[in-house]
Amino acid sequence: MDGFTISWIGALVGLAIAIILILRKLNPVYALFLGAIVGALIGGANLEQTISVLVSGTQSVMGTVLRVLAAGVLAGVMMESGAAETIAQAIVKKFGGGKAILALALATMIITAVGVFIPVAVLIVAPIALSVGNKMGISKIALLLALSGGGKAGNIISPNPNTIAAARGFGLDLSDVMIAGFVPALFGLAVTVVIASLLKRKGVMVSDEEAVQDTEVDTSKYPPLKKAIVAPLVAVILLMINPIGSIAGIDALANFKIDAMYILPIAGVIGMLAMGQGKHILKYTASGLNKMTATVLILIGAGGIAGLISASDLSSQVVSLIQASGISAHSLLQSLVF
Repeated sequence: MDGFTISWIGALVGLAIAIILILRKLNPVYALFLGAIVGALIGGANLEQTISVLVSGTQSVMGTVLRVLAAGVLAGVMMESGAAETIAQAIVKKFGGGKAILALALATMIITAVGVFIPVAVLIVAPIALSVGNKMGISKIALLLALSGGGKAGNIISPNPNTIAAARGFGLDLSDVMIAGFVPALFGLAVTVVIASLLKRKGVMVSDEEAVQDTEVDTSKYPPLKKAIVAPLVAVILLMINPIGSIAGIDALANFKIDAMYILPIAGVIGMLAMGQGKHILKYTASGLNKMTATVLILIGAGGIAGLISASDLSSQVVSLIQASGISAHSLLQSLVF
């Protein structure tokens, strides 16, 4: 921005306006852009400089946008082929009724971990959950908590837009971010199972009419488990090669650096071929792209706000405030971690 600095007041006002407009149900993309524009003008920028702020901010997220769009191939394959449903049913059957809550939470976690969005994962497992809940006498609130909590746990370690954005923002490999989230994900799963178990006799139970019986679910079009797991397995293996090589001290593996933008589509296509669904490549990729479109637009809108904050002196003001408060950097870091 040619050395031009926007006032930190404008940055805060712009951010506040964006949040208020989103809460007022304005489309988040327009809310973020409008907040960035108003904030830049209030912060002292002219009309031309404001456009420069927006363009610079949106350009900064293009790398993340490309990776998110690439992840849509894997997500589309898992959802449209029935692979996600196959994996969910296999997990629930493996654990049996005695560990129903753990099975449901784990199924949702794994489906989300391979790149499926949480709402979609919940919808996939919900029919199974209703049937199991009716048979085992588990309340609706406990089932919903198990599915939502499991989905959130899986989201921590999945190649989803949030993880991709975090990796991009901190200059890290996607695999490193996924590995770092493994322990928190397990902790989240454990807490979900404990709380859901405490609530399984509380609230409204699943009626016979609401339960989906096994005979009502048409599984004839679903791929077998050994084929359904090919796509996520290939993705995990390729993403983990570099970290495993670094940990084990194997230079050949440590130097194997292929971006997630290549790995996720490749895994999706390989999984599609393994399931004999190669003829549906256009359908599956189109579905995945449609699923990612809303996220991409929000990322672009967020880039506008990011450009506003980057062009302002907000960060220096925050640093000055911390220094004035006498808080040491070590203490601040500990408070953020713990």
